[in-house]
This record gives sequence, structure tokens and C-alpha cells, in this order.
Amino acid sequence: MSVVDTAETAKPKTALIYNPKVRGFVYQAILCLLIGFLAWAATTNAIENLQRAKIASGFGFWDTTAGFDISQTLIEYSITSTYGRAFWVGLLNTLLVAVLGIIFATMLGFAVGVAQLSNNWLVARLSRGYVELIRNLPLLLQLLFWYNAVLKALPELRDSVALPGSIFLNNRGLFMPQPVFGPGVRAALVAFAAGAACAVIYRVWARYHQLQTGRQMPVLWAILAFLVIPPLAAFALAGFPVEFAYPEKGRFNIRGGMEIQPELIALLFGLVIYTAAFIAEVVRAGILAVPRGQSEAALALGLRPRPALKLVVIPQAMRVIIPPLGSQYLNLTKNSSLAVAVGYPDLVQIFAGTVLNQTGQAVEVVAVGDPAEVVRDPRVVQSYLGTGKTAVARSGTRDG
Repeated sequence: MSVVDTAETAKPKTALIYNPKVRGFVYQAILCLLIGFLAWAATTNAIENLQRAKIASGFGFWDTTAGFDISQTLIEYSITSTYGRAFWVGLLNTLLVAVLGIIFATMLGFAVGVAQLSNNWLVARLSRGYVELIRNLPLLLQLLFWYNAVLKALPELRDSVALPGSIFLNNRGLFMPQPVFGPGVRAALVAFAAGAACAVIYRVWARYHQLQTGRQMPVLWAILAFLVIPPLAAFALAGFPVEFAYPEKGRFNIRGGMEIQPELIALLFGLVIYTAAFIAEVVRAGILAVPRGQSEAALALGLRPRPALKLVVIPQAMRVIIPPLGSQYLNLTKNSSLAVAVGYPDLVQIFAGTVLNQTGQAVEVVAVGDPAEVVRDPRVVQSYLGTGKTAVARSGTRDG
């Protein structure tokens, strides 16, 4: 190869500033430095303003006695517990609502979403009407409806509705037998974990077997068998180590058993029904995004409409459904902060409400309890801007 050919084929050298990779790295570095500087300036400004207003700062209040009670607790808590303990109680209550709400809203939303595309005129219209009605009603209004118009309208305690199985329903909530597990329950939990692992392995093998042979294995019933039979067998071998504490109706109260408060029921009903309407639209849009030829091809191969929907349409629709479905899960979790409207002790009510009023440390409490409230709470904004000479400044002088 001649010198002329080598010169022609050699790539011209360019300055680093014109290199897209180098330029992108420089831009990202500048952006990170800018964000870091803004965060440092905001933090420094907030600390100076808090000190100028003589507002206590820091998390020294975390180990201070709370001095208030909480109506529903999933862990041990009393009036002598600390603010830190109250935080965990509120967090667990919020997670309880979020997890149960996501499960039930997903089930209801998928059912309504598929029903909107049903060939049955009545089912399709009822499903569509449910979606249009619920989506256009404010969630707060729905929560107040379930709490005040439905649950609080139930009979008084003395006139409780007695249901089979020693279950009582009244305007104070739902009272039912509470299971009390013995030491042998650990074996059942281990068996359940082993069954769940076997179910996952079987599901992977069934999919591989179907891809290799084209033959579909019974997945649903096999998974249910793996999840149910081993724990039941372990339970039986341990002598069924479980007893039930039944509620006993008295003249002025119901003793024993397990109580599900109306605040939790109203919050779950409102969140599930409201979020399921949005999930139904997500599911409907995902199914419609699958080309019609896919379902027609499945029917031409001899599949019935239900297996065609389950095996062909929905698996392809999931890549469209999953991203907005995750957004709806986040919306449900954030909307759980409306629990304050019905008196349910979630994280926002306990920490960004009661603890904030008692300690006066708005920045720390609200940042931990509900970061979204930082920009909405006037006390936080005033403290941040340096105009916080309010009641918070006076109450914030208490030792944290």
C-alpha cells in the first residue's frame, strides 16, 4: 500500500471537544456539579435560617418519648414508646395499605379491563360505565362516602350483625376470630418456602418443555399444589399447632379476637375501587395494542377465545401494560396519604401530623414522613426561606 493510499484511508484527527462521548461526559459532569452546588446551597441556607429563627434541628427527638397512642399497630407500641417507634408503626401501616391495595386493585382492574372488550353487550357497558364513573369522582369524595355513608351507617355495637363463625360487624369495624400459632408453625413456613421454590422451578421447566415440544403442561394447578400441599402436610405432622381466640360480645364492647377498623376498610375500598378503574384502562389499551391478527391466528389454530386471550394476547400485551401499571401502583401508594381524611394512622398522619405538631421540627419530620409535603407545608417553606418566626419557631426550641 502506497503512502498516498494510507493517507487517504487514515481517519482525520478531531479535537476532543468534538468527540460525542467526551462531550457527553463533560455535560454530565457539569450537570452533577451544578446539582451538587444547588443542594449544598439549599442545605446551608436552611441550616442558617433555622439557627437564626432558633428552631431546633437534627434528629435528637427520635429517641424521645412520644406520649400519644396509635389506634392500629402491627408491632408493639404504647404511649411510652419513642418517636422512632411511632415512625415504624406508621410506615408498616402504610405498607399494609399499599400491598393489600395493589393486590386487590390489580385483580379487579384486570377483570374490568378484559370485561370492557367482552362480546357481551351488558358486561362491556357495565364495565365501561364503572371506569368512566369512578375515574371522574375525586378519591377524597369516595373515601368519605365509604367511611361516613356506608361503614358509619352500620348498627351500633349492641346491635352488631352476627355472621357465621363468631364474626361481628358494626360501625366500630369487623371482629373475627384471631389465629394463635404454636411453635410448630415454623415447619409449615419452611414447607411453604420449599413449595414456592419448587413451584418456580416447575414453572421454568414447563415453559422450556412447551418451547421444545409444543405441549402445554398444567401450570396453575401444579403451582397451587406446590404452595398448598407441603404446608398442610407439615401442619398436620406438627399436630395443627393453631388455636383461635374468638371475640366475645359484651354489653359495651367486644373482647378478644381480631378487629379490622372501619378506617382501614374505608381506605382500602376507596383506593382499590379508584385505582382499579385506571388499571382497567391500562389493561384495555394493552390488549388493543396487540395486532388483531394474533388473536385471529390463534383462533384459526383451534384455540378457544379464553385460551387465545390467556396464551397469545395477554403475554404480548404485558410489555405495554407493565410500565403504566407501575405508575398506578405508585399513585396508589401516594394516595394512601389521604388516610388522614378517615382517621387511619398511616405514616403521614402519625409523623407529618402528630409528631410534627409536638416537636415543631418541620424540615426533619416532614422530610421523613412525606417528602412530597416539604414544598407544601408552609412551616417548612417559611423555615427554609428564613421567615419562620412563627409558632413553629417557638415550639421548636424544645429539646429534640
